[in-house]
Amino acid sequence: MKVIRGTIITIVILFMLLMGIAAPAAFIGLAVFLLGLYLNNQYRKYKINFNKSGWIMAAGFILSIFLATADSGATETVNKPEKEQIETDQEAEQERLAQEKADEEEVKKQEEGQARLEAEREEKQKQEEAEKQKQEQVQSQEAHSLGLESVVVGRVVDGDTIETTDGRKVRLIGVNTPESTTRVEEYGKEASQFTKSELTGKKIWMQKDVSDTDRYGRLLRIIWLDIPADDLDEDEIREKMFNAHLVLKGYAEPSTYNPDVKYSEYFRKFGREARDSNKGLWALGDEGTTKGDLDSAAASSSSSSSGNAGSSGSNNSSGTTGNSSPAEGSTESYQNCTELRKVYPDGVPSTHPAYDSKHDRDKDNYACER
Repeated sequence: MKVIRGTIITIVILFMLLMGIAAPAAFIGLAVFLLGLYLNNQYRKYKINFNKSGWIMAAGFILSIFLATADSGATETVNKPEKEQIETDQEAEQERLAQEKADEEEVKKQEEGQARLEAEREEKQKQEEAEKQKQEQVQSQEAHSLGLESVVVGRVVDGDTIETTDGRKVRLIGVNTPESTTRVEEYGKEASQFTKSELTGKKIWMQKDVSDTDRYGRLLRIIWLDIPADDLDEDEIREKMFNAHLVLKGYAEPSTYNPDVKYSEYFRKFGREARDSNKGLWALGDEGTTKGDLDSAAASSSSSSSGNAGSSGSNNSSGTTGNSSPAEGSTESYQNCTELRKVYPDGVPSTHPAYDSKHDRDKDNYACER
C-alpha cells in the first residue's frame, strides 16, 4: 500500500513539475502540495498538528492546474500580438520574395526579348547585306554588259567637266555648257552649280563612246545616274543620263564631235525641245549662250559643206572643187576621219568619192562632219 501511495505521489509531483516548467505560476500549487505532504507525514509519524493535510495536498494540485492554465492563457494572450507580428513579418517576407522572384522573371523575360530582337535585327541585317550584295552583283553584270564603269564624283570643275575621287578628269560627251572657269559666259555659273548639286559626292556610271580622251587628256564619257536596262531607249536616256538632263533642262547645248556620235541625234532633239520651251540658256537668246549644234552658223557651215561637195560631184568638167574633190569616177580611201579631214576639213557627203560608211557613224549620209 505504501508503495502504491508513494508512486502516485511521485507521479503527481512530476506532473506538477512539468506544469511548473510550462507555466511557472504552477509552482505555487506545487509548494502548497508539498506543504500538505509534509503535514501529512508529520501527522502520520507523530499524530500531532493538522490532521487534514490531504485537503491541502488536493488544493495544491488543483491550484497548480489552475495557475498553469491561467498562466498559459495569459502567455498566449501576451504572445498573440507577437505571433501576429511574426506572421505579418513572415507574410511580408514571402511577399517580398515573391516580388523579387517576379522581378527576376520579368528581367529575364526582358533580357530574352532583347536578345530575340537583337538576333532578329542581326538576321535582318544579314539578309539586307546579302540582298545588297546580290543587287550589286546584278548591277555589276548589267554595267559590264553596257561597258559602264562605276565611279564617285570628287568635285565638279564646271557644267560639263568633273573629277572623280581617284583624280581623273572627265569631259561629258555631246554637250557644251557655258564657260565658268577661265572665262565666263552667260548662264555658265548656273550650269556649273546645277552639275555640282546633282553630282558632287555621288556614285555614277561612266560610258565610253569611241574616243577615250580629248587633247587635254580628259576622259570623254557619257554619265549615267543609274544603270539603264537599254542604253538606246529614249525614255531611259531622258530619265537616267546626266548628259541628257543638261540639254533637256537648258543648261547645255548639244555639241557633236566625231567619232563620238552615239547619242548625238537624241541630244539635238532634246536641245530643240529646250530651245522651243525657252529653258535655261535658251531664254537668253535664239542662239543660246555658247557654241553648239543648233547654232545658225553651224547649220550654215554644214549646208555650205554639203553644197560644195554636191557641186564637186556634178561639176567634174572643171577638174577642181571647193573641197578639192577628184574627178568623177575616181575613188579615195582614208583610214579614219583625222586623215580625211586633212584633205576635206568639213567632211564629205555620201555622193563624194571619199565617202565611206564606216566614217558615217550617225548615218546621216555625211562622213566626218564637224
